[in-house]
Amino acid sequence: MERRVNVKHRATGQVLIPGARWGEAYFSRLRGLMFRDRLNAGEALIIVEARDSRTTAAIHMFFVPFSIAVVWINNAGRVVDQALAEPWRPFYAPRAPARYTLETHPDFLDKVMVGDELVFENLP
Repeated sequence: MERRVNVKHRATGQVLIPGARWGEAYFSRLRGLMFRDRLNAGEALIIVEARDSRTTAAIHMFFVPFSIAVVWINNAGRVVDQALAEPWRPFYAPRAPARYTLETHPDFLDKVMVGDELVFENLP
């Protein structure tokens, strides 16, 4: 069964993304959003690494034919970097080590800033 979480802003308590997919399994991390034809507003994938790292949190956009918002979050829940990732670009990496890579619709970049703290709430 696929795990889903709500992404909440710690300071406001607002749910920013309801039901984001939790990508902790190897295949989820490997595939990411590749081979999809679109990503709707409100859809998201959180790629989970074992620890904070710039290297393992890096992504590519090969086989992703649309732009996405990428938000890197460290183990403490703090947003350490964000970017608008363009299709077919070879490399995006956070400026600081991150454990979680949140991939979602580009409009999400207007909802968070570097330094914000996010919380992942398990859904029943």
